[in-house]
Amino acid sequence: MAAATIKEALHHLADLLPEDATWKDVAYEAYVRQEMEAGLAEAKRGEFADESDVKSTFARWGVQVEG
Repeated sequence: MAAATIKEALHHLADLLPEDATWKDVAYEAYVRQEMEAGLAEAKRGEFADESDVKSTFARWGVQVEG
């Protein structure tokens, strides 16, 4: 949802949460949304890691990458 304001986004979020949602659930969902929006903004600016960067990072983590 592309809300015009934070307030509208919060109302939409409230509508999506279950009736027994906690403040922790609200905070988590808001955090996830914020991080997703930041990632999409980075992608629109062309800020991507190239394949060699991804492979070297995975290698440092001990993840084997095929191909």
